[in-house]
Amino acid sequence: MNYAEVAVHYPLAQPRTFSYSIPPHTPVSVGHAVWVPFGPRLIQGIVFALTDHPAVEETKEIAQAIDPQPILRSHQIELSRWIAEYYRSSYFEAAAPMLPPGFERRIITFIELTPNASEVTISSLTAPQRKLLALLQRKGKIGVRDLKKSAGLPRIESVIDQLMRKKLAIKTPELERIKVRPRMETYLRLAASVDQAQEIISSLERKRATQQTKLLTLLIRKPGPVRLSEIRKQFSLTSQTVRALTRQGVISIEEVRVQRDPLSHRTFVPVSPPNLTTAQEKAWAEIKAGMGRLAFSEPPHTSPPPVFLLHGVTGSGKTEIYLRALDQAISMGKRAIVLVPEIALTPQTIDRFATRFPGRVAVLHSRLSLGEQFDVWQRIKEGDFDVVIGSRGALFAPQPELGLIVIDEEHEWTYKQQEQPPRYHAREVAIKLAELTNSVVVLGSATPDVTSYHRAQRGEFQLLQLTERISDGEISPLPQVEIVDLRRELKEGNRSIFSRSLARSIAETLAAQEQVILFLNRRGTATFVQCRDCGFVLRCHRCDVSLTYHAADDDLVCHHCNYRTKIPHVCPVCLSRRIKFLGIGTQKVEEEVGKAFPTARVLRWDRDVTRGKHSHERIMDSFLAHEADILVGTQMIAKGLDLPLVTLVGVINADIGLYLPDLRSSERTFQILAQVAGRAGRGKTEGRVILQSYTPDHYAIVAAAKHDYSTFYEQEITFRHQQSDPPFSRLIRLIYTHTNSALCQKEAERVYHLLNQEKNSQGLPNISVFGPSPTFTQRVRGRFRWQIIVRGPDPIPLLSQLHLPQGWSVDIDPMGLV
Repeated sequence: MNYAEVAVHYPLAQPRTFSYSIPPHTPVSVGHAVWVPFGPRLIQGIVFALTDHPAVEETKEIAQAIDPQPILRSHQIELSRWIAEYYRSSYFEAAAPMLPPGFERRIITFIELTPNASEVTISSLTAPQRKLLALLQRKGKIGVRDLKKSAGLPRIESVIDQLMRKKLAIKTPELERIKVRPRMETYLRLAASVDQAQEIISSLERKRATQQTKLLTLLIRKPGPVRLSEIRKQFSLTSQTVRALTRQGVISIEEVRVQRDPLSHRTFVPVSPPNLTTAQEKAWAEIKAGMGRLAFSEPPHTSPPPVFLLHGVTGSGKTEIYLRALDQAISMGKRAIVLVPEIALTPQTIDRFATRFPGRVAVLHSRLSLGEQFDVWQRIKEGDFDVVIGSRGALFAPQPELGLIVIDEEHEWTYKQQEQPPRYHAREVAIKLAELTNSVVVLGSATPDVTSYHRAQRGEFQLLQLTERISDGEISPLPQVEIVDLRRELKEGNRSIFSRSLARSIAETLAAQEQVILFLNRRGTATFVQCRDCGFVLRCHRCDVSLTYHAADDDLVCHHCNYRTKIPHVCPVCLSRRIKFLGIGTQKVEEEVGKAFPTARVLRWDRDVTRGKHSHERIMDSFLAHEADILVGTQMIAKGLDLPLVTLVGVINADIGLYLPDLRSSERTFQILAQVAGRAGRGKTEGRVILQSYTPDHYAIVAAAKHDYSTFYEQEITFRHQQSDPPFSRLIRLIYTHTNSALCQKEAERVYHLLNQEKNSQGLPNISVFGPSPTFTQRVRGRFRWQIIVRGPDPIPLLSQLHLPQGWSVDIDPMGLV
């Protein structure tokens, strides 16, 4: 075929391709990555289709293929199409998560001076022009983005244009440099025979060539190639010495590719599978039968592959079911992908899989370096691993012969990408990917997403249940949960963050030499800082939020944009010195524990202390080794942890997030409380949980205390039905951002009226359009935000004729509205 339909790497509001002619003798097929001209630029693209009939009369030629082989397989192209059309993104944006790490390269515009600049009369220039000219003389060629940061000039684009009109500066587009390459290491090998090398050493000793003598002696002693960096650790070695021996043909230099393996520092001892309980056997039999039916079905497949929803209480052995399914898939000649929320991707979680499949498990997540991601991705594509385990993005790993997709903690909201397009949900994409690859999907959770459970009730998913906890291969009771009314504590004079019951239980647990987890889903020391005289609250100058005090750094920090500043000595408004720290976070809890239990060893586990590589691992190993008695943390400690010595979990404030103006606030509260409660009593000793709350009668808190998902679901689904909220409808969230508040509001109102006009013209009475209104946090990183919510059984057609300008984002099936 003579033409290609190419998805281009350019911001587009709609999913579409562009027609390009294929140059003669240029092998191009579907899935190839190519360079294509687009306006005055040369940009990346992916070939989505080949055709003999272009969509336009005049076409440009593909400049060249980026790689000789297609970079995406046919099912990945189909998946990209589906993602783009379902989630309203461009085709390239939808394909981007499937591309090799570091693949995307932008065109960067550089500014540099022309030869005329050396002859210009400085007095003929304005002050901004002189400043920019001096900066360019000092810096040389510089990217426009970097120039804007360095110059500190208002309306710098205008000043650049002025210099260009005077022929003093020019713009040149250049490709961004390659971000990552295979790592190569230099090895040295003895090229001569040992006898020849000995003779040369005798000659070198007479010449007192010490370095050459040492090098040859070492290479004789160590047969085979030796890493140059290892040699240099033993003695000083210059490049001149290496070149001299190479020229004589005594040694040879080899460049060897080295894999950046994120698991290379760890050892995994194989373990045998445990015996299953009766409930586990029943659930496993259903999944095994489903996998068997799929394996022997002939294409084309008229029905979608099975989706199993494994609902098991915390500690019920869901992971063992996953492991059996993985083993079954491998025995059938298939491979698998396992998704775990990034927050739960702890070393202990990786251990569970890597010890059952040693050397056959790849780990892929955003905390890896770009080089590690690149190497792991390449090895996955080459078929080196049977199992890929990772966070949301691991779903797009190029795993060949895919036969099984497991999503653990399937209720987690982090499976929804929200920061940038495509704003996909990994669960929905996994189900579509399973259709395209004829794979089985297993969703697992102790607290399933309400929508998922509803789909299981309707028969879309097959529901499997594990209702009993297992400890050391035996059935064990779930922890007893006590709800403490904090209102009563205050009335009776207790001003501490610890209720009397929690303080007493901590003391008893420490005396028994057991461990405690204290949970508060909020970082920092004080959540806001206020003047007690005028009431002024210190806020971020770029975001519409209060600053949080972090005692560890003695800083005020914005949790949205990471702006940091020091605490003022006086109020900036009334100059009062009565500055008060209010609210609590995990740092404050850590301080209070130190005061109340001075002999206890305390660890904190939140984002502030886990920024370094392997920091999660160090904290986990320390707590498992009982080097600490109390672990204080955010939701990081609620998932993926099996800590046998933890017999007490205390929730400092169960109400955080419960009353946010969001349809899922009750569901999220129930889920996080049930998950963190599940950390207690996983060893031989029965566990206990204390939930502290100002609203102890709320149905989400009561149900979590009883480990009663069914009662919570019934109440929640009834409320959703009354309000026509998902799963009884679908939502679309449109957000517009702008640096100007008035213009932001005006544009939101314009689109709101367009949506209502389109609704009336299409005759869509079941569609509701809400807004426009400011978002819960009205300004983030200096940009104001207004939103419109569309609700209905199928609201997507309403957007089919709507062309939104830059600044709008569209979120199909949003996980939250705040």
